[in-house]
Amino acid sequence: MLLSKEQILKQYFGYDTFRPLQSEIIDWIAAGNDCMVLMPTGGGKSVCFQVPALMKEGITLVISPLIALMKDQVQALRANGIEAAFLNSTQSTAEQYAIEKQCHAGELKLLYIAPEKLFASGSLDFIRSLKINLFAIDESHCVSVWGHDFRPEYTQLHILKAAFPDVPMVALTATADRVTRRDVLKQLGIPEARVFEASFDRPNLSLNVLPGRNRIKVIEQFINDHPNQSGIIYCLARKTTEDIAQKLRAKGINARHYHAKLPAEERSKVQDDFLRDDIQIMVATIAFGMGIDKSNVRWIMHYNMPSNVESFYQEIGRAGRDGLKSDTMLFYSFADWMMRRDMIASSELPQHLKDIQFAKLDRMKQYAEADHCRRRILLSYFNEAVDRDCGNCDVCRNPRSKFDATLPAQKALSAIARTDQRIAMGLLIDVLRGSHNRNVTERGYDRIKTFGAGRELRAEEWADYLTQMLNSGVMDVAYDEAHSLKLNETSWQVLRGERKVQLVRFESYEEKRKRQEETAEPVKTKKEVIRDELFERLRKVRKRLSDENNIPPTMIFSDATLSDMAEKRPINRIQMLQISGMIQTKLAHYGEAFINEILEYARSKTQPGTRIVNGMTYIETHDLYKQGLTPSQIAQRRNLNELTVYSHLAKLYEDGYEVDVWQYLTKNEYRTITEAADLLQVTPGAALKPLFEQLEGQYEYYKLRIALAIWGKEK
Repeated sequence: MLLSKEQILKQYFGYDTFRPLQSEIIDWIAAGNDCMVLMPTGGGKSVCFQVPALMKEGITLVISPLIALMKDQVQALRANGIEAAFLNSTQSTAEQYAIEKQCHAGELKLLYIAPEKLFASGSLDFIRSLKINLFAIDESHCVSVWGHDFRPEYTQLHILKAAFPDVPMVALTATADRVTRRDVLKQLGIPEARVFEASFDRPNLSLNVLPGRNRIKVIEQFINDHPNQSGIIYCLARKTTEDIAQKLRAKGINARHYHAKLPAEERSKVQDDFLRDDIQIMVATIAFGMGIDKSNVRWIMHYNMPSNVESFYQEIGRAGRDGLKSDTMLFYSFADWMMRRDMIASSELPQHLKDIQFAKLDRMKQYAEADHCRRRILLSYFNEAVDRDCGNCDVCRNPRSKFDATLPAQKALSAIARTDQRIAMGLLIDVLRGSHNRNVTERGYDRIKTFGAGRELRAEEWADYLTQMLNSGVMDVAYDEAHSLKLNETSWQVLRGERKVQLVRFESYEEKRKRQEETAEPVKTKKEVIRDELFERLRKVRKRLSDENNIPPTMIFSDATLSDMAEKRPINRIQMLQISGMIQTKLAHYGEAFINEILEYARSKTQPGTRIVNGMTYIETHDLYKQGLTPSQIAQRRNLNELTVYSHLAKLYEDGYEVDVWQYLTKNEYRTITEAADLLQVTPGAALKPLFEQLEGQYEYYKLRIALAIWGKEK
């Protein structure tokens, strides 16, 4: 019998409720309709096609460009009890044949397939021989030339709708502007398909922009402040990834680099090690990430500024996919923006495409230089208006204070004038700070009146203030003259004292950190300490089990599930099934190890009169029972009423613990008691007195309690 969508969600994914839009999308697809789903990374796109796949007869075909990810996706589905497989160019002919045989036998519900395999010779005939119930096009923005990750092999996907007009199709993506999404639907042959657009807001992600100086020092400090957290540092150049990873390793930090020029075997090894938590920090180019199904990445850093908001949003979206709090950081300097601009200008793109790239880069710059809520800027790019600030970006947390910067502005503008307006920002900072480096002295800039006039400001402060002056129109930049700074009418008004300059006060990472420490919340409560300690112990259990089973840790349980365990501290199977993300399959495989760890921790922390888990008193009784003590001896040892001990043993039996309850009553006694209970329609947890009186006091209360425990389980 086919299950409902709610039953599937609980049985195979361990959740009680759908996320926003998921239920509506599933109903639409299950009714046989085409659609496009736009959801942020970590928003639950996969559930939108995996649940319909299990609701209907037949097999769902998932087309994905991410060959490296297929294995992990399929492994995760199988771990949840869902029959799935993948087909791509990495498999042998024998492996592919075995999977095709499974498909024909109706043994699979989902088949992941790479586009190049889909359109290989004979593949379409194979697909026609199957009972396809749905086509799911993952990363569908790859279809469009307007998308930021165009894949030529995706352009043939329109063949599917032509060949299978009655099979519903869902296109899924995390990032697509309006031009891209229209093109995707047209290319797929479903131009009239309904578009479901979830909010692109990821409230669990903290958004931060850091000055683009002393980057390595800041990275080291951040990692040291966040021990045991998994993170990715994105860099523009391959060489940069290698250099940063090496510097971090020299400081004792578990970091590796990743880029497209690494041998395939090494790339695969590094990626697997990161997935398995054997590597803590990945320093990578954008070649890394799309093939990563790792929900517990706690932070993303951009060492260099991305060229557009789509790429940036998709990359930061790889943090916190489990819904837990995570950090994103972008290092930014005006030089980063100029470098990106030069790259576009020197490319061989047609001018109209260059103009589009320039416009997208400017939107990225707007985000980086924001003096108001960054999340509002990010969401506005995706045409999503919000009416309040987020409270979880650096600008919201630390509202910018402005100051009268007329004097430093005059010093900078004067230096530009005295160098004949042929000086770029980096050299201007050297002049203002009185640096005697070769670039300064060879040009004679050490002899101008304003040389060293700005020594009171650090280089990073000058870089920030000069960028603000450019953005506010106090001066200009000539991109075609080696980025020389130029004076304009506003510049001369400032120099003549006719106009004031207001700038946002600069604050370094160290200064922000110090201030945050001073204003931080008080020391953790005892409850928070227990939760965090237990979470770390559970994380180690998960790592041990993942190594033993040769699968990534998050495939056992996500950080969110471990966090819920640490918060609720379940000590039996019934309690464990109430944990978010828990399913029967995983409970059977791994539940006991986590319950034992929680119990072990509880025993080590329990003091007389205090217990840190609900039901610990039952566990203390069970510990003594396992040592061979009788109920009478346990009652004496624990200073309890003997009936209370019997009640403990009955409850333990109900919760699935091994307790030989039949030693406390005979089969005849059980039959008599339960017949009376049935007559009285006794319900679980009901008072025992009516039953005791019905039986005219023939049986002691403890026998009634034990009999009802057995009866309840048998029913």
